[in-house]
Amino acid sequence: MHDNFSLKPYNTFGVEAKAKYFTEVTTIDELKEAILFSRSHSLPLLFLGGGSNVLLTKDFDGIVILLNLKGITEKNQDENNILVTANAGENWHGFVMYCLDNNYGGLENLSLIPGNVGTSPMQNIGAYGTEIKDIFVQCSVLNLETLEVEIFDLEQCRFGYRDSIFKQEGKGKYVILDVTFKLTKKNHIIKTEYGAITGELEKLNIKNPTIQDVSNAVINIRQSKLPDPKLIGNAGSFFKNPTIPQSQFEDLKLKFENIQGYPNGDQVKVPAGWLIEQCGWKGKQIGNVASHRLQSLVIINATGNATGKEIYDFSTLIINSVKEKFGIELEREVNII
Repeated sequence: MHDNFSLKPYNTFGVEAKAKYFTEVTTIDELKEAILFSRSHSLPLLFLGGGSNVLLTKDFDGIVILLNLKGITEKNQDENNILVTANAGENWHGFVMYCLDNNYGGLENLSLIPGNVGTSPMQNIGAYGTEIKDIFVQCSVLNLETLEVEIFDLEQCRFGYRDSIFKQEGKGKYVILDVTFKLTKKNHIIKTEYGAITGELEKLNIKNPTIQDVSNAVINIRQSKLPDPKLIGNAGSFFKNPTIPQSQFEDLKLKFENIQGYPNGDQVKVPAGWLIEQCGWKGKQIGNVASHRLQSLVIINATGNATGKEIYDFSTLIINSVKEKFGIELEREVNII
């Protein structure tokens, strides 16, 4: 257990914030010990994985637990399907690469997403036509009140767009220990409908793509427009893509002819990046913080010296300007501490 501990290396924004106490756990028993310590000292808890979806706006006056539970296990289900379970501390992209190396299909469209496996169900991570819920089977969680291990299946997780029970009524009640996915061994479902993937495969002159080809295309696309957190502090997409009623979208279309939108049930999903760009934020810098020059959905620690509060205030300015111009209120995807 460390005290007055710097969290700068443990968040991908690279902002300085201190934890009153900090500990790294590699087993469930160590995790329980840390939780009991927090109880006996009446300390709030903060769990960190890869630190890729968190913005620390101040010091944390409690105990920060770094979840470093490692391990991957497999269980054949039938001739074409396999269940693969990864512990929460496994790096997400490393896990995707492990699956591809074994020719297990289903995760390839989610290549190069930052963070760890344990946080993937929390916000139902998704990209390029795939979401966690498409291949999710179950996750093991530790109930923070009883300290008992429980199993949550697909239905219990109540996945939505960048949402789950763990961000709603289950928030602060559970910590995810491992996640099990159902993947294919032979008859892979190749998803290339997403425009950018199709274009990238054409550039590579690939007509019958494998799951590895799709992964490579996704990696190329992400690397071409998203900053590497190891080089520039960021947390990937900072905002959710808003969903608005069809009638509101039609009204906006009269005023903004080139507004983009995609059907989502009886509503329309509008790309947050497009809205932000139309408000003049792409590449704009204020002090230590900027909107990325290639992807306005990404807020960056431009100088490396930004505080969490500066980044939060910058995001508020973006939210206000989009609301003023379009009447749409953006929602932060990043967890604010």
